[in-house]
Amino acid sequence: MRGLAGRRTRRALAAAGVVLLLAASACTGGDDDPEAARVEVFTWWAEGGEKAGMDALVSRFTADCAGQQFTDAAVAGGAGINAKQVLTARLAQNDPPDTFQAHAGAELTDYIDAGRVEDLTGEYDEWGLRDALPQGLIDDLTVDGKIYSIPANVHRANVVWSNPQVLSEAGIHAEPKTITAFLGDLEKLRKAGIEAPLALGRDWTQLMLLEAVLITKLGAERFAGLFTGATSWNSSAVSAGIRDFDKLVKYSNADRDSMDWPDAERLLIDGRAGYQLMGDWEAADLTAKGFPAYDWFTFPGNGDAFQWLADSFVLATGAPNPDGTKCWLSTVASAEGQRAFNAAKGSIPARTDTPTDGFSAYQLAAVEDWKAATPVPSCAHGSACSQAWQNAVNTALSAYSTTHHSVVALQKALAAAATQFVKQE
Repeated sequence: MRGLAGRRTRRALAAAGVVLLLAASACTGGDDDPEAARVEVFTWWAEGGEKAGMDALVSRFTADCAGQQFTDAAVAGGAGINAKQVLTARLAQNDPPDTFQAHAGAELTDYIDAGRVEDLTGEYDEWGLRDALPQGLIDDLTVDGKIYSIPANVHRANVVWSNPQVLSEAGIHAEPKTITAFLGDLEKLRKAGIEAPLALGRDWTQLMLLEAVLITKLGAERFAGLFTGATSWNSSAVSAGIRDFDKLVKYSNADRDSMDWPDAERLLIDGRAGYQLMGDWEAADLTAKGFPAYDWFTFPGNGDAFQWLADSFVLATGAPNPDGTKCWLSTVASAEGQRAFNAAKGSIPARTDTPTDGFSAYQLAAVEDWKAATPVPSCAHGSACSQAWQNAVNTALSAYSTTHHSVVALQKALAAAATQFVKQE
């Protein structure tokens, strides 16, 4: 475990609130300049390291795009669950923002198929992005020969964050290499009186944990096959993974289904939890909240699998200010924009030529891991599955966690979702 062994240390809104969220999304950011053209940027980056990253990017945009004014349309809510509801309502009313955040990969196909986003292939050529981005990422972004989004970063999902002091006081001084060892450490924490050995939040955070377990059980290639039809959700390996997932959930906080990820993170910061599995945006968020002494490791048994997701921006069809939006997108795509954004947000640049000055110890390690690791997509964050499929999986996990607690019923629901959506994609 980095640091413990002498190595380097380191809001759920109901659907009924959509009208209020729509009103909130009209709020503006920055100085009110009546002479400036406005670019409305729709995201779910409303707090912590995510908000710090956005602020850094806005500063670059202001410097790069004279005469354009950033308009903040952020809607709070982990992984964009609430924001996506608001965005869907706005698009249905033909009231698109100029640009909106979306996870790169399979999630974006929903917007492409609906004609909600414009082709940006020409901008890739004009801005030299084919040379600056990894070919594999460009391949993942290309749909029928066209590219529709600009990735701002790459995040890693399969990371476990820890409170070293809590672990040390429970007699834990080494990184667990297997799920069995991890379960043993969680039991030590429970016996030491820790309220929630494993901090956990609502549905999508539970999906992240399940995915990490399944990567261990299946390996990178077979895990990816769960979302292409190459691997069966009814297999014995998946059954074993879900049983291990069930064991891990039993060491989590009982109020997990009412928590977003920052709430679960607070358990870690306050010493009421030992571990939390969360994407690496947590590194910047922990630092921003005054807890820089965290530690981290890749989920036990995941090996060199780098479960990736990428935040990207699009040019919305019918955008009120397409020229200003393209200037925003060019800032997002630029090496300096990506350096400023990622240094603050805690992710790493999508570009391979971006300077890394100002990056944290975690980010520098992640940059090196990304060069050598095996990339694995994430359904929880849209790189592996469509939004509709993700919703079905989250519904299945919510039912498991709050109602039936049955691993058999959970596997049946996951297999049923795969049968439905693999046929459609």
